[in-house]
Amino acid sequence: MTEEIIIAGFGGQGVLSMGKILAYSGVMQDKEVSWMPSYGPEMRGGTANVTVIISDERISSPILNAYDTAIILNQQSMDKFESTVKPGGILIYDPNGITRHPERKDISIYSIEAAEKAGELGLSKVFNMIVLGGFLKLKPIVSMEYIHKGLQKSLPARHHVLIPENEKAIEVGKELIKAKQTLN
Repeated sequence: MTEEIIIAGFGGQGVLSMGKILAYSGVMQDKEVSWMPSYGPEMRGGTANVTVIISDERISSPILNAYDTAIILNQQSMDKFESTVKPGGILIYDPNGITRHPERKDISIYSIEAAEKAGELGLSKVFNMIVLGGFLKLKPIVSMEYIHKGLQKSLPARHHVLIPENEKAIEVGKELIKAKQTLN
């Protein structure tokens, strides 16, 4: 099993930390892992993306041109990365702020209204964990036990009191994700 993922959105949406939690969780589960962030100098408000590869086998290169899964959180990222999903792959997006929805017919497309739900719950800081939960429902490549360990490893100790809130957000995301188009 190898899963090649791109997570892309605005800086400040938790794109890089979502990738880091996934990567740490994979390491804790004895998987081979690659985590490669990319962001502009402005960070918060600018575009950011991270490539995460989780595999049972050695990873030959962290640089990819095509992905099994794309998690898209803004329009610029949709424009840039929709075409990079491998045929038969998955695109997950939050429709908040998206003006042109995905159009490809050779991939499965899912939406998750994480920004809206995080706002309703008053938990804007866990928006990214809601999205992560949606992804993990579709692709349970790491178990919740290891996600917990990944949260412990990636969050500073002073924020460990927020781990239960993050785990709750993951569960919310699992319930929130909706298929727009599936290939099955």
